[in-house]
Amino acid sequence: MRGILIAGNESALLNYLGAEAARRSESYALAVIKNRLSGGNQIIDNTEINGSKSLVSIEWNPYSPISAGTLVLAAENTLDNISEAILVCNPPSVRCAAAEIKIVDVETLVNDHIKGWFYLIKELACKFREKGDGTLVLVFPEYAAAGKDDIADHLGTAALASFKALTLGLLSASSSEPYLTMGFSGVCAGDEAGFASFIFKQIDEKNRRNDGKLHKYGKTGFFR
Repeated sequence: MRGILIAGNESALLNYLGAEAARRSESYALAVIKNRLSGGNQIIDNTEINGSKSLVSIEWNPYSPISAGTLVLAAENTLDNISEAILVCNPPSVRCAAAEIKIVDVETLVNDHIKGWFYLIKELACKFREKGDGTLVLVFPEYAAAGKDDIADHLGTAALASFKALTLGLLSASSSEPYLTMGFSGVCAGDEAGFASFIFKQIDEKNRRNDGKLHKYGKTGFFR
């Protein structure tokens, strides 16, 4: 039985990945990082997720390593098997001058959008290694560089850079693992549905040649 776990912060991309998962499995598990950053202002369309009868929502506190283990265990118990874990780093923006950065936002960023991914990936890697099978999928968007008159998003950029570095490291070491590791990046603003469909198309192929490969969607640019 196919068991799909999707984890990430609230975003349109996460919603469309959930919709794709619902088409492929009787049920899938979703763990959402809530937006705890003070300046986050994403507008999210939850129609795809909330309208899915196959969705099983699992609580996750990314800042807790214990919660990461509990999440994996809960997903496995609910789905009977985790065949694919899709992790999506698409953090909310906090645009402000460097002097105006709030300490509480720095702590939240590190705990939720950097440390949390290390905790969860460790648990999933241990589980897939133990089974000798599985697919670990890491997804992040890329953005064009901000113009000289734009307000910088120091926090979101830092989280994406960390996740990208972690992804590249995992991809380079994938040949020594019994499970598949795949990466996806792309410029998807306004085309989240197409990006989600592209991701699942590559996963569905179950091609060993995709192991350790970073797939790029659309015209990729620089971080915002």
